[in-house]
Amino acid sequence: MSDWDPDMELDCTAVLADVWLMLDGECDEATRARLQHHMEHCSPCIEAYGIEEKIKGLLSRKCGGDRAPESLRERLTVELRRAFIATETSVETSD
Repeated sequence: MSDWDPDMELDCTAVLADVWLMLDGECDEATRARLQHHMEHCSPCIEAYGIEEKIKGLLSRKCGGDRAPESLRERLTVELRRAFIATETSVETSD
């Protein structure tokens, strides 16, 4: 049984920061369910997910399926989250 609470809303920044974890199969089922539920009801997030999925596929094809070193993967995850938070912050402050 899942810990997913349908009343718990995620903001788009959190969803987009974790979309790579979902694409890589690195999140638990409860997190996957929350992310998928959000994206089913948020067209900007599902669009961003589709773009991220295409990027991941392209990288996989062009890099021959080699797995990046864990240290690089961790740095990229941190930088992707920072980029989404910075983008969201910029959007909020311009209103």
